[in-house]
Order: sequence, then C-alpha cells, then structure tokens
Amino acid sequence: MLEIKNLCFSAFDGTEQKDILKNISLTVKDGTFLVLTGPNGGGKTTLAKAVSGIVMPTSGNIFWNGQDITALSITDRAKLGISYGFQHPPRFTGMKVGNLLSLAAGKELTRLECCQYLNKVGLCAADYVDRDVDTSLSGGEVKRIEIASILAKGGGLMIFDEPEAGIDLWSFAKLTETFKELHESCDATIIIISHQERIIALADEIAIISGGNVQKRGTRDEIFPDLLGDGGSLGCAYMRKGQ
Repeated sequence: MLEIKNLCFSAFDGTEQKDILKNISLTVKDGTFLVLTGPNGGGKTTLAKAVSGIVMPTSGNIFWNGQDITALSITDRAKLGISYGFQHPPRFTGMKVGNLLSLAAGKELTRLECCQYLNKVGLCAADYVDRDVDTSLSGGEVKRIEIASILAKGGGLMIFDEPEAGIDLWSFAKLTETFKELHESCDATIIIISHQERIIALADEIAIISGGNVQKRGTRDEIFPDLLGDGGSLGCAYMRKGQ
C-alpha cells in the first residue's frame, strides 16, 4: 500500500520560492489502478516524481508497504519494486533495446521474451531488439521502449507520466489494451498521469490534482459520470484545462 502524508514540495523559480505540492495526503491500496489528472502545472508530475524518489519533498512522508521511503534514493526505491516512466524518456547511446530490457528485468532475457514485451507496446519487435536506444529512434518509439522496460521489470508499483505522449493512434490503442491486461493479470498498483479519456476509463479511482492539492478523488463514475469507455465526451472543465 502507498501512503502519502502531508507531502509538501517547494522550489525556487529564479525570483521566489513557490509551493508546488501543498500538504497532499493520499492512500492507494494494493492493486489499485489510479489515474492522476487535472490542469497542467497542477503538481501531478511532481507528486509522481516525489513518490519515485526523483525529487525530495520539502516536508511530509511517503510510505510503501508500511516502510517510510521518504529519504530513500530512486535506486533503493526501485529495489523495493517502484518503477517510473518519464513523459520524455532518456536515450542511451550504445545500449541495445534488448540489453535495456534485460537490464530492467534483472536477468538475461531471450530474444522471444524481449519481442513479447515490445509487442505489448505496439512495436514490431524484430525491427527494434538490436537497435540502439539513441537519437535514431523517434520520441514515440523511445517512449514505448521505456514502457516495455517497466513491464519487464515488474514490481509492485508502476508509475507512468502521460504514456500516450508522442504515440500514434494505433499504438495508443495497443497501449491501453496492455494497461487493461496488466491490471487484470497482476497485483501491481498502477498510477498513470493522463488527460486521455480511454486511459481514465480504465481507472479504479481518479484523483484530480490542481494547485498542488487533491481537489477531488473517487471512482470514474463519481468523478466523470459522463465518461464513455470508448473515448466519448467528458464535458469536464478540469479536462479542458488539462488539454
């Protein structure tokens, strides 16, 4: 279980200190599929990075399965089964896609296993296993490879920051199918930052983050009663701002 208690984060923007997260408290039960949404600049990504250890909170605490991980590094959190997918993933010149997946899995994967992970994110696997994760790949390709690496790693908590960014419609459809299957087939807690209706439609719970606070939280039907599972209309001010 993930427990966030009174979490605050402030940063200096060059002229003044600004509060990004303002006393956020949030509990996410094991196996929950939670989508964080809301207007851009509301604190969603900062909250996700604080949970994964990329940024250190100004105050407050983060507990994972009862252990206070607030002061742990991103590496130590990864060892506890916490994974994070960047909105704009890094590139690794000289690193083959297959090697990256094996590194993420913590063991040598067969070519078939690598291909299976790549197929799940909509990539024609045979064309990518032996390629370098460098500038020869598009942003959308690198994004999908990173998601495949998180799937290969497994773990109890998987966090994805706008996984749909830079991905074509066919691959996006494949990706939403993968998230649905992942949620149904494993006990992992999944947290996704997204404005996309088809991803929000998969969620057990939705939290609207705005102004550094959790403005609203509940089931999909409670938060967006007009949301259609096939990508229908939201008619929601929060989502229009987020777009």
